[in-house]
Amino acid sequence: MMLEITPTVKLNEHELQFEYIRASGPGGQNVNKVATAVQLRFDIANSPSLAPDTKGRLIQLAGKRVNADNVLLIEAKRFRTQEQNREDAIQRLIDLIRKSLLKPKARKKTKPTKTSQEKRLKAKKQRGEIKKGRRSGSFE
Repeated sequence: MMLEITPTVKLNEHELQFEYIRASGPGGQNVNKVATAVQLRFDIANSPSLAPDTKGRLIQLAGKRVNADNVLLIEAKRFRTQEQNREDAIQRLIDLIRKSLLKPKARKKTKPTKTSQEKRLKAKKQRGEIKKGRRSGSFE
């Protein structure tokens, strides 16, 4: 089955690995018996679905959630049911990938205008005059 991230980018569900663990939090006595929390693992480096520049941005965005082998680990334990937590983990992965698909705007180098340079120098000169006026007259 394919997960649609955007109309052009689709992710094969075989690339995702799910592990079900016991969660802390709500659930009463059930918490100790049922593995409702979900750990989703996604191998970013070996994913054929993503472009190399997108992979780099995804690793950057994910931060501490990516291990040394470039495997993204998302843990979902917000809900009481395994299925809800699974959907939550998938949705968080999709949101993260969508953010990584956006290319950052290139910075254009600009020079300060002549007026702004003159203004800066005038302000420096004024500040220097103020400091000069504070000095005692014995130096002159």
